Amino acid sequence: MANDFHFQSTESDGSARRGRMRTPHGDVHTPAFMSVATYGAVRGVAVSELRDIGAEILLANTYHLHERPGEDLVRNQGGLHGFTGWRGPWLTDSGGYQVTSLADRMRLDEDGITFSSPLDGQRRRLTPENVVGIQESLGSDIAMVLDECHRPSPGDDPASVRMREAMERTLRWAERSQKARQSSAMALFGIVQGGLSSSMRRQSAAAIAGLGFEGFAHGGLGLGEERSQRSDLVAEANAELPPEAPRYLMGLGHPVDLVDAIAEGVDLFDCVVPTRNGRHGVLFTSQGLLHIRNARFRDDGDPPDPNCDCPTCASHTRAYLRHLIHTGEQLGSRLATLHNLRFYLRLLERVREAIAEGRFAAIRDEIRQIATVRV
Repeated sequence: MANDFHFQSTESDGSARRGRMRTPHGDVHTPAFMSVATYGAVRGVAVSELRDIGAEILLANTYHLHERPGEDLVRNQGGLHGFTGWRGPWLTDSGGYQVTSLADRMRLDEDGITFSSPLDGQRRRLTPENVVGIQESLGSDIAMVLDECHRPSPGDDPASVRMREAMERTLRWAERSQKARQSSAMALFGIVQGGLSSSMRRQSAAAIAGLGFEGFAHGGLGLGEERSQRSDLVAEANAELPPEAPRYLMGLGHPVDLVDAIAEGVDLFDCVVPTRNGRHGVLFTSQGLLHIRNARFRDDGDPPDPNCDCPTCASHTRAYLRHLIHTGEQLGSRLATLHNLRFYLRLLERVREAIAEGRFAAIRDEIRQIATVRV
């Protein structure tokens, strides 16, 4: 077990809960959103800017960092904290999802995953054991086990034999991951699988809970299922997970996805949605989605969101941001990205306040109402 990792839920409002997660490099207040720094950087955003807008934890990808620059180089530079300059907590994904997305470049067996690198064509091998070792070399505060995320085709039986095989292999890999860990400074999270089957999700969660991980993640969701179905699956699995451990919904999503999952007791989130949308001129605001490329913002002197406290809204107008995006000026993407990240971080700050004050339902209704509105 990790010596310097601890999670405590401090307040609740229904199943939604507020808490604090202690790591070797600082505390994280939950529910929390982790900005995605795949290669060790949030695209176009400096670590000082991330700190200024309220980021407490970042997420990097083990597979991509293993490919380049390599975990040995990162370790020799002081781990992710020394290499990147982000001194706060780091969570690293195992890379299993990315590798299994390589399709014809990938072969999966009981021992692990073999794939051809898209960079140089060389054969690579990921196993539950070396994935833990890579993350230890990266100096991760929180590491994820290697799992098998099977993507069912439309019309497949949610409880298909293939889905059960993937779920059961994920459990066997999780047990191997636990045995492989060497670092007492790094927390390790298990991953719940089971596709869209409630019974398999519960079975997976109960089994993974028995392995004694510091935290638990919901994997294999956000792949086309209905929001209500996802909420039910998360709730089913959470019922089997220990309440004293943090719960993480991987790879989701939009603001409404976050508040739906928080209502079911989820504590951690990550997603590329705010950064990717920002680069394309789509901004999340307190009034709804703002597509800054639209011609009607050509001479609009208002800030992108009058209710936002980010650096973009404090100093720039919609007209200026539209001009930057249209001319391909990188500053436009940076400013939009900063705004979207601050929107997400501020949303989670507001959610934590609302949970403490028993007002979570109100803020959830607010986010649901603006989810489909275009400014």
